[in-house]
Amino acid sequence: MVDLSAKPFNLDAEAISWVEDTLAGMSDEEKVGQLFVNMGSSRDEDYLTEMVDKYHIAAVRYQPGPAEEIYEQNRILQEKSKIPMLIAANTEAGGNGACTDGTYVGWEIKVAASQDPKYAYELGRISGIEAAAIGCNWSFAPIIDLYRNWRNPIVSVRTWSADPDQTIELAKEYMRGIMESNIMPAAKHWPGDGIDERDQHLSSAPNWYSMEEWDATFGKVYGELIEAGLPSLMAGHIALPSYQKHFNPEMTDEDILPATLSKEITTDLLRGKLGFNGVVVTDASHMVAMTAAMKRRDILPTAIMAGCDLFLFFNDPDEDFGWMMEALRDGRLTRERLDEAVTRTLALKARIGLHKLAPTEIMQPKEEALAKIGLPEHHQVAAELSDKAVTLVKDKDQDVLPISPEKHKRVLIVPISGPRNPMAHGKGPKGSELLAQKMRERGYDVELYETLTDKSARMTDDEFAEVVKGAYAGKAPISALTDNYDLVISAAQVNGLMQPTERVYWPASKGTPDIPWYVHELPTIFVSFASPYHLADVPQVKTFINAYDGYEHTVEAVLDKLEGKSDFQGKPSTDVFCGLRDTVL
Repeated sequence: MVDLSAKPFNLDAEAISWVEDTLAGMSDEEKVGQLFVNMGSSRDEDYLTEMVDKYHIAAVRYQPGPAEEIYEQNRILQEKSKIPMLIAANTEAGGNGACTDGTYVGWEIKVAASQDPKYAYELGRISGIEAAAIGCNWSFAPIIDLYRNWRNPIVSVRTWSADPDQTIELAKEYMRGIMESNIMPAAKHWPGDGIDERDQHLSSAPNWYSMEEWDATFGKVYGELIEAGLPSLMAGHIALPSYQKHFNPEMTDEDILPATLSKEITTDLLRGKLGFNGVVVTDASHMVAMTAAMKRRDILPTAIMAGCDLFLFFNDPDEDFGWMMEALRDGRLTRERLDEAVTRTLALKARIGLHKLAPTEIMQPKEEALAKIGLPEHHQVAAELSDKAVTLVKDKDQDVLPISPEKHKRVLIVPISGPRNPMAHGKGPKGSELLAQKMRERGYDVELYETLTDKSARMTDDEFAEVVKGAYAGKAPISALTDNYDLVISAAQVNGLMQPTERVYWPASKGTPDIPWYVHELPTIFVSFASPYHLADVPQVKTFINAYDGYEHTVEAVLDKLEGKSDFQGKPSTDVFCGLRDTVL
């Protein structure tokens, strides 16, 4: 059974007694309910009450909303639930992961670019203050994947680095910061993303490293964090064939499963070799890398038997709950494994101290809590980070920087995007529009280019056909650029997650300014306000900047550095040249 006095729980006799007594007093239905983390898809009190009364859920991971709304949701959940709840948020980049009016501090890769671990701590600390204020006690962060494949569309800005040692240092600082607010971090995505070039939301995406490669990289990261007291982690739908075959030599390629369904990875490797004693939650159970593995009625018990303690999200609560109960009755889910999983979840709740509080005492006083959201000093940290992190990746044209209204009065800003993606993790201010606004305020004459693709959205088919008249309709004399503009800035904002690729989308028109083909005709600067890996698609660009997001303080920092008012200080933590020889030229 679980050692509750050992890391990461470190429970005293009183807490251990609460865990054991609570488990002993639960019905089978209540125990099975404690295997589920519900998606907070509704904040209606009747719905929330039904979830805790009928399905006995252990936890919730909700989508952010206004702080006051989230506070009320969490208050209802804690006051209605028989057993105190784990309430999780994705505070990957700040308190905005817990509530929409929370503070965006910065994506992990932006923090890493600052070269100062202080900002990893601040990211955790600010996330913790704001999330805890509205009732969160669990965070699905930090992300500790290693970005080793620039084509990977899901990791992108969300992880720290390609380097295990830098990842360990920054993840520990994040943990230290968020745990000051008594929020338990769940590092993700076990056993490690960033190797395959696919997104497990959409397809299989294994970690193809050999055992030796994995031990020296991901294994080192997880081992160090486990030793540091990591209380929980999220298992990704990521296979690790090398270790799976090591623990099960009779396994064929057809038997390979993602870690969420693999006993070899989540019990033999994680629990056994690495000695992890904490809570394991699956990644979201709607993702194709999981759902494509077997029937859902089998996925449910298989995940728990593989070593996961919590199952993330119902598809249909009646079906999923019923299938888990059915598996308990027919033995595909053993009582021993059920009790072990529930014990760990209860122990995490006791580690937080929830067992000592009455349901009405769990939440902070509302007025006091809401006063902690979006504090000016939190936004100041985000602005400091922008100043430290904005990165001049490539500076091969000595005649471009610094810019000024005197040298570059007439500016054309060309927005660059990727496949349309309403679910993108990088949603937020449009960097190109803010850049145009800020440059006008600084005395530049700015034109914000509108592509034929954007114009076509307002036209009938006949109108568009008349405008286009073939792919070459946008061609014009070179003088149309050189006589009218002193500078072109390509402003890219391409966000991955639930896309097959995180690449820029080039329109089919020929000769238009969308693609920076004119780098030898007039000064050209490429600024990315999201993905840092666009040099693969614009190797001809001689001045390339990674800004990581399009928030106002970031745009101001970019402009200060372009004008020479402050120095570029950021350093890439991954291969932003994408392993290609022409991108460095």
